[in-house]
Amino acid sequence: MGAADSVPGVSGGTIAFITGIYERLISAIAGLDPRAARHLLRIHHTNGRQALIRRLLAMDVPFLVVLGSGVLTALVIVSRVMHAALNGARALTFAFFFGLIAASAVVLYENVSVGTPGRVGASVVGFGLAFVVSGVTAGATYSHALPVLFVTGAIMITAMILPGVSGAFMLLLLGQYDYLTGVLKQFVDSLLGLVTGNASLGGVLDLATTVAVVGIGALVGLLSFARVIRWALSTYRVATLTFLVSLMVGALRLPVEEVLDNTATWSPTTTFLTLLAAGVGAGAVLVLDQYTGSLSY
Repeated sequence: MGAADSVPGVSGGTIAFITGIYERLISAIAGLDPRAARHLLRIHHTNGRQALIRRLLAMDVPFLVVLGSGVLTALVIVSRVMHAALNGARALTFAFFFGLIAASAVVLYENVSVGTPGRVGASVVGFGLAFVVSGVTAGATYSHALPVLFVTGAIMITAMILPGVSGAFMLLLLGQYDYLTGVLKQFVDSLLGLVTGNASLGGVLDLATTVAVVGIGALVGLLSFARVIRWALSTYRVATLTFLVSLMVGALRLPVEEVLDNTATWSPTTTFLTLLAAGVGAGAVLVLDQYTGSLSY
């Protein structure tokens, strides 16, 4: 899930479907109850510890901890690769993103329906919102203030647990993908440098603040929206997926503009490489779809 959500267009929610844990994941997240923390006040007593353990097991917290550890590990590793790709071959990387997002929209198209006014409205709003936001995002300089990053974290985590939409896709749409992949890389490097004596504590704390704010935003978003997502998918599944697919189609404006802006000259070679990168991205999604063709979103 972490590897999938590190690249725009591939959904961690889809990976959860493949492995058969999606319903358990959503139920576990929606079942988290902060009131369980009250047992910590009695943790020095045997009864208090037993009550805490029972509550954690009832909320399926061990499952979430193990899964979350895997997600975080993959995010750290894959985001470093994507950050290097963006700095080394930005146009080709965005062509790859285009293929990922476009193919994901095609794969999910069978779940789209505009048979009712509500679904038509969901489609128009999703496409229009993404088209406008991605147009503003392309080539723009965005604020990385802590309040902005907090909201970004909340939106990102919500997308991560939706089928068909990745957290990286939302970061890309919000203009924070480059920045946050870079921050995560620097933070991990600084932690290693602190151990070896090649980094200062102050530099690590500055980066840790940014990571922590995004993480807290993600936690708040997770606890706040998991129930909403479960309700939307169970009550208005087709309208919700129609909105998500339309969002992805509208957002294709961003990688197109990035490719055009970062390609100095067009030649048969650059055209071929651009099409190849997009094809590789699309192919990755289509291959993945072979394993999810029988699954119901």
